[in-house]
Amino acid sequence: QVQLVESGGGLVQAGGSLRLSCAASGRTFSSYSMGWFRQAPGKEREFVAFISWSSGSTYYAGSLKGRFTISRDNAKDTVFLQMNKLKPEDTAVYFCAAAYGTIASDVSNKQAYNYWGQGTQVTVSS
Repeated sequence: QVQLVESGGGLVQAGGSLRLSCAASGRTFSSYSMGWFRQAPGKEREFVAFISWSSGSTYYAGSLKGRFTISRDNAKDTVFLQMNKLKPEDTAVYFCAAAYGTIASDVSNKQAYNYWGQGTQVTVSS
């Protein structure tokens, strides 16, 4: 069992930055590949970013690449999402998710992840 707790959300003006954190506890964090997803009101939860258990591979939703950066600190059992040049359309609840080992299938597929956090709200004002 892995417990995930997101933090770092809040209200920011368009063009600003936020850094989200996801702290993990339970099993060996370094063995888990991690993803960030987001869900805006009335919309489906969508993929944001992925980082492999070894930090050797990262992958982003096409529209976000260049503005968002995912990273992890296995010594602190934490994964981060640095979000720059935020836009009002980035407003959503952001969730982190964990998958044991390597995801053999599509890393943007929610079904590939075993554990989810409760989410943190990000609101970008225009």
